[in-house]
Order: sequence, then C-alpha cells, then structure tokens
Amino acid sequence: GFRIEPGEVEAVLAAHPAVARAVVLARPAAGGGKRLLGWVVPEPGAPAEPDLLAYLAARLPAHMVPDAVTVLGELPLTANGKVDRRALPDPEIEAGAGEPPATPSEELLAELWSELLGVPAVARDDEFFELGGHSLLATRLVSRLRDAAGVDLPLRAVFDSPSLEALGRALDAARGEADEPVVPVTGDGPRPLSFAQQRLWFLDRLEPGDTAYNMPAALHLRGELEAGLLARVFAEIVRRHEVLRTRFTEGSALAEGPVQLVEPPAAVPLPVIDLRRLGQDAAAKARRLAVAEAGRPFDLEHGPVLRTALLRLAPAEHLLLLDLHHIVSDGWSMGVLMGEVAALYGAFAEGRRSPLPELSVQYADYARWQRRRLPPERIEAELEVWRRRLAGAPELLELPTDRPRPGLRSHRGSSVPVRLGRATSAALEALAGRLGATPFMVLSAAFAALLGRAAGQREVVVGSPVAGRPRRELEPLVGFFVNTLPLRVELGGGPSFAELVVRQRAVALEAFAHAEIPFERLVEELAPRRLAGVTPLYQVVFALQNAPGGELELPGLVLEPWAPPSRSAKFDLTLSLSRGEDGFAGSLELDLDLFDRTTVRRLAHGFELLLAGAVATPERPVAELSVMAAAERHQVLVEWRGTETSYPRQAALPELFARAVARAPASPALAAPGKGGETGSYGALASESRRLARRLVAAGVRRGDRVAVLLDREPRLVAVLLGILEAGAAYVPLDPAYPAERLRLLLDDCSATVLVTAGGLAGDLLAGATSGLPTVLDLDTEAAAVAALDDAPLGLSLDPLDLAYVLYTSGSTGRPKGVAVPHRAVTRLVLEARWAELSAAETFLLLAPVSFDASTLEIWGALLHGAKLVLYPERVPTLGGLSAVLREQAVSVLWLTAGLFHLVVDEALDALAGVRQVLAG
Repeated sequence: GFRIEPGEVEAVLAAHPAVARAVVLARPAAGGGKRLLGWVVPEPGAPAEPDLLAYLAARLPAHMVPDAVTVLGELPLTANGKVDRRALPDPEIEAGAGEPPATPSEELLAELWSELLGVPAVARDDEFFELGGHSLLATRLVSRLRDAAGVDLPLRAVFDSPSLEALGRALDAARGEADEPVVPVTGDGPRPLSFAQQRLWFLDRLEPGDTAYNMPAALHLRGELEAGLLARVFAEIVRRHEVLRTRFTEGSALAEGPVQLVEPPAAVPLPVIDLRRLGQDAAAKARRLAVAEAGRPFDLEHGPVLRTALLRLAPAEHLLLLDLHHIVSDGWSMGVLMGEVAALYGAFAEGRRSPLPELSVQYADYARWQRRRLPPERIEAELEVWRRRLAGAPELLELPTDRPRPGLRSHRGSSVPVRLGRATSAALEALAGRLGATPFMVLSAAFAALLGRAAGQREVVVGSPVAGRPRRELEPLVGFFVNTLPLRVELGGGPSFAELVVRQRAVALEAFAHAEIPFERLVEELAPRRLAGVTPLYQVVFALQNAPGGELELPGLVLEPWAPPSRSAKFDLTLSLSRGEDGFAGSLELDLDLFDRTTVRRLAHGFELLLAGAVATPERPVAELSVMAAAERHQVLVEWRGTETSYPRQAALPELFARAVARAPASPALAAPGKGGETGSYGALASESRRLARRLVAAGVRRGDRVAVLLDREPRLVAVLLGILEAGAAYVPLDPAYPAERLRLLLDDCSATVLVTAGGLAGDLLAGATSGLPTVLDLDTEAAAVAALDDAPLGLSLDPLDLAYVLYTSGSTGRPKGVAVPHRAVTRLVLEARWAELSAAETFLLLAPVSFDASTLEIWGALLHGAKLVLYPERVPTLGGLSAVLREQAVSVLWLTAGLFHLVVDEALDALAGVRQVLAG
C-alpha cells in the first residue's frame, strides 16, 4: 500500500550502523502539501557521512523515502529531556543537486520554481510536483511565464512535462502573443461587472434578501487587542480595495446592464459588543450572534458589501466577525484579506505606516479587461470545446434524498465534518505522485465514485472552482475571480481506482485548459433544460482549498480561525477540503430541503472509507471499494435480517384459494356495481373457475403454458384468472385499451397458446390476421359448454415456483419487457403482510387494470383471505364514479397511484371517509 508512517521510516533509518538516533517527521512544504524529512545523530567515531537517502531508497518504497536527511551533532531537547520536534531545523530540499539549467528557458523556469516552491536551486532533472507543486501553483507558474516571457503556455504542459528540462523544451516550442495586460482605468463613473458578478447580481434581483452567497468568517483573538487600531486596519483595507466600497445598480441608457459604482474611502464601522458580563455563557451568545450576522442579507444597491463586528468575550479574548458578499470576494480573497489584517495591525501597533505596496490595478479594471479578452469569436471557440465535452451528460445527479426536490429552494443548509487522517492523506499524495496527478485529481475521483455509487449512475458531473486569476497583477486583489467548471466523470467499464484517477486527470486538464469561459456564459450558451429546484449543469461541488492564506500573526495576539456553523447551501452537496497538519479535512455542506444531517454524515463517512481503501489498493475495481464500516455492514447483513414471515411458502395460489373457500364457502366473493351487484359466493366462484380450467385443458392448455386474457373488469375476468392457474398455466393480461399492434406484439412475445376474450374485444386484434395467433376461447359463445362441465378440482400438483402471470412494461425505454412472477411471490406479498391489515373482514376494490401490477394486491389480497372484491365498473375511473363506489360498497382497503391519491385528496377527500386503509405508491 501507500500508507506512510514516519515511525516506520525512522526505524529503518535508526538501523543504519552509523546512526545513533533518528527522527522522521512530515512537515508542510513551501508550496502546500507535505514533505517527509529526517534528522540523525551519528554514532561516535562513525566513518564519513554515509549516503542515507540511497540507503533508505534500497529498503523502502519510493514514496517513503524522505526528501532530505540532516545530520546533527545532537538532537534539540525539551526541559523534560524529550526531542523538541519543533526545534528541529528545517533542511533545504535536495533540489538542484543534479545538472544545472542549460538554456535561457530553463534558467527562467528555475527562477520561477524557486520563488513558487521555496527551494534555493533547481536542477534540470528536478520535477515540479516532486518539489511540492500542485495544480494551483502550476496555474501561478503559467501566469508568471506569461508575464516574464510573453508566452501563453497551456497548463497541461506543466503536467505533461513536469521536469525542468522537459518544460523548458515546451517553453521553447510555445509560440503566441502575450495577453494584453490588466491596466488601470482612469476616471470615475459606472464600470461594467465581471461575468461572475453579473450572474450574482441577477440572482440577487430574482431573490432579494437571499443569503446563500454570504461569505462569513471569524477570528478568535487571545491577547491584548486595540479595537481602535483594528478599525483603522479595515479602513485602510477598504481604501486599498475599491471593490469593498462598491455598489451595484442598474445601468443608465449609456451603460447597458448592471454597473458597479465605487464610493470614496470612508471609515468602516466596527461595532464592539461586550459580552463579558455573561461569563461562561459569553461563548454561546457569541456563536448565536455570529450565526445571526452570517444570515443577515446584503443590500447590493446601497452597500456596504463588507460588515465587521467585534465581540468582547473576556478582557483578553475577542471574536472578530467578518461577512462579505460573494460578489466582491472568494476563497483566495479571504486569504488576502487576513494577510493584510495581520500586516497592517502589526505595523500600526508599532507606529509604522502601512508596509503593503499600492495595488497596480483594481477589480473593476479586471472586469473591463475580462470582457475585452473574451470577444465573441473566442467565446464561441471555447464553447465548442464544452459542447463536445458535455454532450449527452446527465442533467441531474439522482442522489437518494430524504425529501422530494422542491420547486423553489430555500437554500437552508448545514454541514458535517470530513477528516481523512494523516495516514490516508500521505498515501493519497504518494499515489498522486505515482500517477502523475495531483491530490485534487485523486480526491475528486474518489468523490465522483462515491456519488456514482449513491446515485446508481455510470457518469456524474461535479462542479469544481478554479482560482480564475490568470495574471500576476490579479493575485493580491480582493474580488470575485473564481470560476466553476463542470467536470464530467465517466465511471463505466469497471475501472480500478488508479484508472479512474488517470481518467480524472485527463478531464481536469482539459477543463483547466478551457477555464476562462465564465460559467455564466456556459449556462447561457449551452441552454440546459431548466428543471425546477435544480442548478444547471451540476448539483454537487468539490473544492480543494489550497489558495495562499495570510499569516495569522499579530503582536501580542494569538489568532485562531473560527468557522461559523453553515446555515446556507448553494448546491445539493458541497465537499470542501484543505490540507492541514493532520491531513486533508473539511466539511460536506448539505441542502436541508433535500437531506437530513444523518444521511450526509453517513455519506461523508463512506467517502472516508472509500478513499482509505482506494489509496491502499489502487488497483482494486472502484465498484468493490467499501463505503461501509464493519459495524454498519454487520447491522445491514445481520441485525436487519429479521424480515422472515411465516407465510405458506410451499403452496400455490389455487390451493390457497381453495382453503379460503373451505373456510367460508357462502361468503360474498365478488361485487360488480352496475353489472348485477352481488355476483355470488366463494363457493360459486370456485365452481366456475374449475369448469373454466377443464375447458382450457380441453383446448390444449398444459402446465407451464401462457394464456392471454383480453377482458374488461367483470366477474368472468376473476374466474378466468383462477381457472388458468387451476389448469397449471400462467395468465398474461392484455388491456382492451391498448392498440391492436401492441397486443399482437405481446401475444407473439409470450407465445400464448390460448386467448380468452368476450364481448367482441378481440375484433381489431383478429381482423386481417391469418396466422400466428393462439386458439381463441370466446366466453360468450362458450358459456353453455362451460356451464355443463364438471366443477371438481383437477387435482394438479403445482409448485409454488411455477409461473403465475406475466405483466409487460410500458416499453417507454424500448421494446416492452415481460416480467414473469411465480406463485410464491404473490403469496409473499399478501399473506402475513406486516404493512397492512388484510383479512376476510375487509372489502377490496379492483381499480387497477389487470395488466397493471397493482391488480395483484387488489385481486389476491382479497381472494386468499376470503374478503369481498369490488370490481370498478368503468374502464377509466372518474372522481365522481370512484366516490360513489367507495361509499356504496363500503370499501375498506384502497390502493391508489400517487397521482390519483393527490387528486382524490385535493378534490374529493370526503370519498375516503369510510376507507379504513389507504395505500399509495
């Protein structure tokens, strides 16, 4: 497997004869992620320093070999004599140990790699991702190259040519003109919105007061804090970033569409709320205030778009609340904002001026640049790529929800934690390295696999945000740059997890290469079918937060990020992860209109289990990776198995019907309103069905044959069904409302030996047919002959697994399919049922066509219990007719389709007053 435990590496290192003591740790890498580092103290008098990395490489898998091993005279110790792990010096990664850069392109790349990855030197055979690079740093590298060399190198080139030498060749081969730089726009007045801002503005106009796009954040501050200095800090930040003092409104006749108006710099209100008098209750009150503040809507037309508040919990303890509207911020921006808060507060506290350089451009400059950069012809070329990529993609991820999807979403949300742990996270990163992928690609592949399993789909579409800052001058800005890409993941073909990651790598790289087309234009141009309560293109999002964050260090203060509980949800599910000291962790946000927290907590746990199994055995098929813990599996397979009932498994339907007849032969069996009322007892029905059985045998019907039935709902229909089973055959009900062409198709498919009909219903079916039809038994012409037959039982020995009937599907997905149902399946449904009270005291209504599976419950639920069965007289029910039959016949058990149930409840609820049990499906 690929699970990394530093202790295992430490033990191998300590076994070297020249090593007295060894320590191995996983520490954060400069560019994000982790690197494995070692420190050793040599044995006294040991020979010259050995090549410990070569020693480890000969004994350990490649992913467990540290990036560097540092030799120390002694290990730093704490006062208790233990190794002071924090004091271990952070060695430089052994980059640059090989051949130095040999071309101008390689030299430029080496300089940029050093800056981005925090390494002092880079050799020609060094690889970007092995030195700590990831997809976000690759994006920044491409941006730096555009600025420094005027070359628009595609992001995919960094993945396809990860070594310095190979990427240098790609850079030499790249041709293209430099993008027009982002330049400041002079003058005041209205300015256009970016594409992303425009979409949020329209959403705000559609649902004023919606808080789904609030971006709340909080900092827990311990130490001496000067509120006045903090207010000054935010005033300076708002001065620097025009977007934080911007209003959004309708454009004038000279400016089509919405525009943004920048207000002059001004002080930022920082209300201080003193909660010290609450003592131990202050923290709970602060949490409630934070949640309330996060749920307060923004007024985009009048502003402000940034709100701050300071909660004083104790003399040296505060909670700083921030809330921005997404129209002016994104995840990267929050890191920029926090970094500037720390830098400015530290400078102001020491009496210094702002140490931050003035911004060369503002967000409104970017919005204007973006619109010039994407003229119609370029947008069309980009759209063509996405049309091809998304052609035939599923419109909806059919996850099993706890509630039906509402037509109008409330955006009420919650979240559950997700933690992968150190071992799984380290193995994940090692697997990514082996496959030439990034942790994002591995994580998103696992999430897609989980969603596909849960939804039962062979492909899924997952949205994923990208930073959207293609130029270096945009990196220090606060603003809404992020773009979200629909990643279509194909799960078919039974891939192993490693194969799925390779697929996801290709999908992600293609998406990254065409990431500049705004999602808003993608939706507008592709025009997906709008479904009520469904976000277009994707309903689930995965985000890996590896944007640079500001240093949270202030003089005399200890800062800890504090996340207010999520109370809104933009999508059905949003998985957000980031890499910390203990591995990848984050949260799975859920839409409370659809899911319960317990459901999503189980889904999150399934993700953790699937990923742990995937990185341990990446060659294993995805479909075989477990998403259930051992306790859950035991619960499902063992504890929940108590569903056995004592129904008569060894009896066929004619025998069970005969028992009902024997218990009460004089009880009424059938009622046919409008067709003679009461039509006889159970004894009479049994006699008629046995005579029909003898007639069928005489017509050539044998055990196992299929007999087609084309009759309306009338007493003879029930007798015919019983007679067919008594003769050992199976019935195939045909709906008289079906066209003759469909009826012929069903007759041909089931190979019926006899067709039982009456009343001229088979006229169209038989018209013009010269061959290929079964023997026709017309009950009208055969009535006298049947009545003269013996009504004694035939005495056939039937097996409960013999075929009882065949029902055909609608054929809406192709050719109709015949579903073959044995006797035992019917018995299991209606005898010893736990879901309803079925007995001889009930009155059932045969409302469904006999060709519809609901008729099984209605007919056999009555006949096997000795209950009365009422035959609905009309071929197509009406509310008036149904109400009359329910009242007049005192129906006590009623089955309705979901649509008819709603109609009855809405329009004729009084009709159900006498019905004791209503079943809907």
